[in-house]
Amino acid sequence: MNEWWVDVNRSINFDEALTFPVRENDIFAVGELLVDMMSEMYDDNITNTSYRKLFGGSPSNIAMNATSLGIHANIASAVGEDAFGTFLVDKLQIAGIDTGCVQRNDYSTSMVVVTKSRSTPIPIFYRGADYQLMYTKVIEEALLNSKIVHFSCWPISMAPARQTIEKMIAIAKENQILIGFDPNYHPLIWQRGEEGLQYIKSMLKNVDIVKPSEVDAERLFGKDTYENQIEKFLELGVKLVIMTLGKDGAIVSNGQNTLRFDSLASEVVDTTGAGDAFWSGFYTAIVQGYTVKEALSLGFAVSAYKLQHTGAVIELPRLEVIKQLYSL
Repeated sequence: MNEWWVDVNRSINFDEALTFPVRENDIFAVGELLVDMMSEMYDDNITNTSYRKLFGGSPSNIAMNATSLGIHANIASAVGEDAFGTFLVDKLQIAGIDTGCVQRNDYSTSMVVVTKSRSTPIPIFYRGADYQLMYTKVIEEALLNSKIVHFSCWPISMAPARQTIEKMIAIAKENQILIGFDPNYHPLIWQRGEEGLQYIKSMLKNVDIVKPSEVDAERLFGKDTYENQIEKFLELGVKLVIMTLGKDGAIVSNGQNTLRFDSLASEVVDTTGAGDAFWSGFYTAIVQGYTVKEALSLGFAVSAYKLQHTGAVIELPRLEVIKQLYSL
C-alpha cells in the first residue's frame, strides 16, 4: 500500500493502492450545484425550442455518481432560495447525500443551457448563487472528516467562493486529504478582465491529481503535443495527470511512467457529464482499495456506461457491476 502523504513528493504509483486515514466521508466535492437545461435535439442553433431541466454541476454530479457506485460522498455548494434551488437540494436528499454544507442565499440558482451532444456540449452560463459559497465551521468539520476533496474551475473563478477553496486546500494539505482538481477552464465563467489562466496555473502546485481534456489543456497552455501538455502539468507540481482524448481514450502520467488507455465506449448518446462519471468511478475504486491503474480502468468504464445515456447524472449500478460489464 502506498501511504501517499508520507512521501515528500507525494508519489502516486500505478501498481499500488492508496491508503487513507480512517474517516467517515470518502469524497467531499466542492463547487457548483446548478440546473442543466438540456436541449431535446442534437442541435446547436436557434431551431432548438425544447429543453429539459436536469440536475447539474460537475462536483455535484461526482457526489451523486459516487454515492450510486457505493461510497460515501458529501457536497459543499450554494444555491438560491428559489424553486431551482429546492429542486437540486431535493435531488441530493433523495440520493441520500447530506445537504448540511449546501448553503441557500438570495441570489438566483445558477444554470447552464447546454446542447445535447455526441461530441463536445456547447454551454451557455448563467451564474448567480454558486459563487457565493462561504467558508464555515460546518464545511471545515466536513472537510476534516473526508479522505478526498475535489473541486473544479467554477468555484475558484469568482469571490467569495475562491477564498473558500483556498482555505479548504490549505487545510487539506495539512491533514492528509487527497486533492483532486478538474482544470475545466472556460473564459466565460470568469469575471470580465480576468482570464484566470495564471491563477489556475498557480493553483496546480497545491493539487495531487488533475484530469484535463485536450481542450482544457489547449486553453491553458496553447496548442502542443499531448505529451508536452502533460509535462507542463507535472512541471507545475501535479502528481498524477489524466489527459482524456475523447474517442481516442486517454494518456496518464505520474512523472515517472506513462500509460495509454483506449476508450471503452461502444455507444455515445450524450457526452454531458462523461468526465464527471470518470472521476466518480476512479475515486470510488481508489477508496475501495484498487490499485491506481485498476482505478483508472474502472473510471473509464463508468464513463463509457454513462455515455449510453442522456444527462450528466444517471442511474448507475454499483462499481462491481460496472467491472463485470466491462470484463475488468
